[in-house]
Amino acid sequence: MSLYQSAASFSESESRQISSHLIGRSRISELAISLYDRTTTSLFGLALVNGSLAQVATQIVDAAASGERNIIQFVNAHCVNVMRHNEQYGTALKSADVLLPDGSGLRLAGSLARTGAVSNLNGTDLFPHICEAAAKRNQSIFLLGGKPGIASAAAQNMRKTIPGLKFSGTRNGYLGDQTDEQIIAMINKSGASILMVGMGVPIQENWIEKHRSQITIPVIMGVGGLFDYYSNNIPRAPKIVREMGMEWSWRLAMEPRRLAKRYLWGNISFVSHAVAHAFVVRGYAQRYAAASKRTLDLAIALLALVLLGPLAAAICLLITMEDRGSPFFRQTRIGTNGKPFKIWKFRSMYRDAEARKGQLSDQNERDSICFKMKKDPRVTRVGKLIRRLSLDELPQILNILSGEMSVVGPRPALPNEVLSYAEKERGRLCGKPGLTCTWQVSGRADIPFNKQVDMDLDYLTNRSMMKDLKLITQTVPAVISGRGAY
Repeated sequence: MSLYQSAASFSESESRQISSHLIGRSRISELAISLYDRTTTSLFGLALVNGSLAQVATQIVDAAASGERNIIQFVNAHCVNVMRHNEQYGTALKSADVLLPDGSGLRLAGSLARTGAVSNLNGTDLFPHICEAAAKRNQSIFLLGGKPGIASAAAQNMRKTIPGLKFSGTRNGYLGDQTDEQIIAMINKSGASILMVGMGVPIQENWIEKHRSQITIPVIMGVGGLFDYYSNNIPRAPKIVREMGMEWSWRLAMEPRRLAKRYLWGNISFVSHAVAHAFVVRGYAQRYAAASKRTLDLAIALLALVLLGPLAAAICLLITMEDRGSPFFRQTRIGTNGKPFKIWKFRSMYRDAEARKGQLSDQNERDSICFKMKKDPRVTRVGKLIRRLSLDELPQILNILSGEMSVVGPRPALPNEVLSYAEKERGRLCGKPGLTCTWQVSGRADIPFNKQVDMDLDYLTNRSMMKDLKLITQTVPAVISGRGAY
């Protein structure tokens, strides 16, 4: 997404509200409601839970004991990197009921974006708290993932540490001769209330999303390489290293060949993305977008004023000679956020055009609230010429210089048209109106109004410096062709 783009869309997707993550869900779990009811941090379009390890663990186990279905996933710097390039994984992650922040990377991103404190609810630290709460509530856990023997060793070690803890089964993450369906059947028969899947990102999230409807266990969690640490296959970093937020460097030292790309290049990529994200969330992108677009508007308007000044003077003379009326026409149009302004145009109709409009209303050739006639009798001979070449719009350079319009943007509508707008059509008013736009270079009045609206909304959502420059260059041949100009 270009930094030139308006950041208005980010204000919704990055807001600290549960709706940014749960909107559109047919079912919202009680666990999600209770966890998101406290302070929620929104980063990278994801609503992340905050809270203490013990508190969150207790609520997860309570949900499992009640039989409530929940998918819980962790989000760390690596997850954010993968999500940017793996659409399937991003969809799986966002479909989870609860997202828990994991690691110092998200704390850094939260600090840069000034979203407030971000908890570190990483799975490795959360696991023993879940096991303690599960033992107290007599809930059992199933571990799926890791190399052969790893999950069972982790379960055995935790049983020694926490009296009364139950594991209803373990299985490595390699299918062998079994199918997914056979493994899922085994898990469902185990009687566990919590399933922990440790297959690594993004395999575990995609696997859970694919089979979530087949799995009857209430709580399903993607836990990455957690089993390796609790099986003593890989030692955890010393506490002081973890408290410094440098556990990633310890992991890199333990497995340099496997994790070099993830932590060395991945950390650089994540920090760059976090800085860009903060640039948008803190409003810098919006201010930059407005300033750069305004600079482009002024540069083009001033250049046009100099180069097209003689042509404008000639048009003024021709209009005045035809019917002795003023060469200019001012009309109220609706601008940004519904604010009215006076638009400048060269007069292309006879002076009594507005009075005669009512007599022609039944001859409207548009399928919408806009009035258009290919052979409008109110148009003068000079008007037909300047309309075909869109020269009647030249005086709007003055509106651009005054800041009421932009070079590129949705064409400004009449007040009576706006009064008839449906909710979708009012979205055209979210940006500054323009001299040219997508449908202006694609057929002008030949484009049905509903398609014009779609084109305008697409432009406002995906605008960029390159798109503006492209539309400006396309305007010239569109004007010369005269397609849809009447």
